[in-house]
Amino acid sequence: MKRHKQPVSVLVVIYTTALEVLLLERADHPGYWQSVTGSREEDEALRVTAVREAGEETGLDASLYLLSDWQLQNSYEIYPHWRHRYAPGVTQNTEHVFGLQLPQPVEITIAPREHLNYQWLPWQAAADKVFSPSNRAAILQLPGRIQHG
Repeated sequence: MKRHKQPVSVLVVIYTTALEVLLLERADHPGYWQSVTGSREEDEALRVTAVREAGEETGLDASLYLLSDWQLQNSYEIYPHWRHRYAPGVTQNTEHVFGLQLPQPVEITIAPREHLNYQWLPWQAAADKVFSPSNRAAILQLPGRIQHG
């Protein structure tokens, strides 16, 4: 039996203290750039989803860096070409935003079935490049969310 994705997901904006943002190019839509995203599995805590997705999509161990729950949720309509992944009739997704702050850009190991490429960009350029409005809005919040330690 086919398992449907939950309409509950995380958006993990990975960035450096110098406000460089990691973007990933989708394998299923070349030219579509985004931050780490992924659906919750079973009844896992959203923080666990964020750590798992960051690891699966970038090879990063999020526990080594500063992961923060931005307490921000976005509800949006699921793009029609991705609705087949969800139960029939599901058209809305709730996305929970997290930030993962690194000291500097690092080499990433992408998941080849999910992404074609990655790049680190200054935050303004990254905001302009992503296809998702909620991803753009999250990146534009970075200057106010940077944590100096």
